[in-house]
Amino acid sequence: MTPAARLAAAIDVLDAILAGAPAERALTNWGRANRFAGSGDRAAVRDHVFDALRCRGSFAALGGALTGRGLMLGLCRAEDRAPEAFFTGAGHAPAALTDAERDHLCVARPAAEDLAARDWPDWLLPQIKEDLGSDFDAVSAQMQARAPVFLRVNVAKTTRRAAQAALAAEGIEAAAHPLAETALEVTAGARKIMKSRAYETGLVELQDAASQAMLALVPLSPGARVLDYCAGGGGKALALAAAAPQARITAHDIDAARMRDIAPRAKRAGARITLAQPGKVTGTFDLVLVDAPCSGSGTWRRAPEAKWALTPARLAELTALQGEILAQAARFVAPGGRLCYMTCSLLSVENAAPIAAFRGTGWQVTRALRLTPRDGGDGFFGAVLERDGTDRELALTSLG
Repeated sequence: MTPAARLAAAIDVLDAILAGAPAERALTNWGRANRFAGSGDRAAVRDHVFDALRCRGSFAALGGALTGRGLMLGLCRAEDRAPEAFFTGAGHAPAALTDAERDHLCVARPAAEDLAARDWPDWLLPQIKEDLGSDFDAVSAQMQARAPVFLRVNVAKTTRRAAQAALAAEGIEAAAHPLAETALEVTAGARKIMKSRAYETGLVELQDAASQAMLALVPLSPGARVLDYCAGGGGKALALAAAAPQARITAHDIDAARMRDIAPRAKRAGARITLAQPGKVTGTFDLVLVDAPCSGSGTWRRAPEAKWALTPARLAELTALQGEILAQAARFVAPGGRLCYMTCSLLSVENAAPIAAFRGTGWQVTRALRLTPRDGGDGFFGAVLERDGTDRELALTSLG
């Protein structure tokens, strides 16, 4: 496929998404209907689509319309590529530019900070500006770009240096990242990871560096009883198992289907994790980890479709749920134990606010950490709480 044909394909996929189709389904449907497209073509179309979803507001402003065509015109303009070189109508290229489109493309482009602000939902913009403060412009610009690919080194099996060497032998370049001692940032060969021997033998796992940094907050002693209360796919449970092989880790999720990957991942990693059925947790634990359901706003570089799907009503539902889950999880904390609350959110209403409310029930914050993409990874928040003791102000730490 020519570059112009790839843009035309992305236009079709984006129009399907804007009409209500999930992004992955729209891409799959396009791929099945265009089996002639090679792997490079499919990857390029996918990149165009996700670039447009990340930058939907700014691309629409640059391209003149919130349509697949307008978004691809905006992409060309954002990347300083002449749209008339691709929108020619020749072969499989998009139709030639209209007079109205030519007129719009002659309009001076907005300032970079104005374009960045357009890539937040309008209703959320005042809140995210307040929450990010002086970091708003820098974080907004970073959220327009593709997220880095990070790996977590399984320290139960290897070292970071040895993992780098194993990956390099398979054409995957990875550099140590300062956010966490286990973090590697993939700089070349990312598409080879899932089929690499280093991955298949459990030397590395895909996990964001900020998520890994959050786990450094977690106090974990040998033999500790640990409950990952909202385990999902088990990424944090696996990381804790690697950091403390003697810990007794139980994974739980209200939806058992979300945990279906834990057993094969644990086997690959050489980890021992017990799975609890939904609502069937028994006993108490030295550490209860709550990676709470949230907006995912800190990960919107990776899942940009979710950014535009979030509504005020859904955010209100999530914040109520977060408080309920904290109360539920606290029942499983043993005397002298700790409760650790985390989200992959940038919003204070999901982070400091539920913790401040929970502190009124007899808990105190001993440690807290907030990360944004300025720190290198996704946006994350974490706080460690203990029962009883003098109430203290929530002190946030930033690594930026």
